[in-house]
Amino acid sequence: MKAALEKSPIPVSRAYVAKLLNEPVFDPHWHFHSEYQIFMVLKGNGTRFIGDSVKPFKTGDITFTGSNLPHLWRSDQEQEQDQNIAWSKGVVIYFKEDFLGDNFLRTQEAIRLKNLFDKSLRGMEFTGQTAMKLQKMILELITLEGLDGILHLLNILKTISQTEDYNLLASPGYTNTLREADTERMYMVYAYVMKNFKNKIALSKVAEMTNMTPTSFSRYFKVHANKSFTQFVSEIRIGHACKLLIEKKKNISSACYESGFQTLSNFNKQFKTITKRTPRQYKKEYGL
Repeated sequence: MKAALEKSPIPVSRAYVAKLLNEPVFDPHWHFHSEYQIFMVLKGNGTRFIGDSVKPFKTGDITFTGSNLPHLWRSDQEQEQDQNIAWSKGVVIYFKEDFLGDNFLRTQEAIRLKNLFDKSLRGMEFTGQTAMKLQKMILELITLEGLDGILHLLNILKTISQTEDYNLLASPGYTNTLREADTERMYMVYAYVMKNFKNKIALSKVAEMTNMTPTSFSRYFKVHANKSFTQFVSEIRIGHACKLLIEKKKNISSACYESGFQTLSNFNKQFKTITKRTPRQYKKEYGL
């Protein structure tokens, strides 16, 4: 298991790092680091965890995560990684808050950038025309070096700071309460749920895995995930159901039972609670 806090991915001689990822799966380990991170998915899909946000990810997704915000991208194709069958591709950009100097963010000219960094502490995902513009800019950055690269990174940050085409991900007031031992334990829980969410999941079984009583585990999970374990499982199931409805064009009943729900009534209730729309409305939005 990787440590929650890793050494900096940025050499001391560099202001930032931008690189192309081409691997069987994206790093699935629940972790956080002091560097800010812009990430674009070029190929792959799965479930994305940022703070207390749980959402499906797909090709074209672009996110901006702030300093010490826990995150992981768990690919749907993880079981195939040993055979190197399913590859995931993306671009990641790392930079530190002070990459322009210790005092830059205190200047009047940097107010908009400082506000952007504050927003990124909840995680941001970009949509619409901004996402399309950023895709080209991010791909161009990995071809640049030196001052040209720094100026281009600033243009990316300028674009992000001026747009309204974004969603904040983690809940208001979310704070990272994790330690290294916690990230390993939470990753173990996440991995178990992702593998077994289509079946009935017993709280007692998960509590036993973490060497806790069910009551202690429920309290522990609520503190670190900012939601109940039951709510978390429902979010994973609804995320999978969304992919079945849109990508596999399944009917509502099939999506319900193939996602681990036992009744249509509970599925419809949880779907509306999590997505703010009914399954039928969700399909209609995608022209289905």
